[in-house]
Amino acid sequence: MKTPRRGKASLSPARAALWDALTLEKTMTGVLSHLVYWAGLGVIAMVGFGVVGASVGVALREGDIVGWLLAAPVFVTGLLVVAALALIWRSFCEFYVVIFKIGEDLSALRKTAEAESAANRNRLV
Repeated sequence: MKTPRRGKASLSPARAALWDALTLEKTMTGVLSHLVYWAGLGVIAMVGFGVVGASVGVALREGDIVGWLLAAPVFVTGLLVVAALALIWRSFCEFYVVIFKIGEDLSALRKTAEAESAANRNRLV
């Protein structure tokens, strides 16, 4: 009499997906990292709009050349800071994507090594 196999191979596809999610065999960080990236860029864009609005507000409130001279450096500096924030945010998100990709690659290498060692054991028997 054949005994039922234990492990992921004996599970239905729905149960296997649930098992992968519960045991962290597969990660959901690909989609999640994209959502976090775009949300962060949205916040950075709002900061950029705030800087533009503040500099224009200062220029209009003063009403003369002094207001425009005060607003120009704030405007330029604000846009440079927003650009720097966007680059830093991009590199921060890419770092985490790379870390998770390394984990996926190591998982694939582990599965390949396990399959090769099982094949070597079967050849020896």
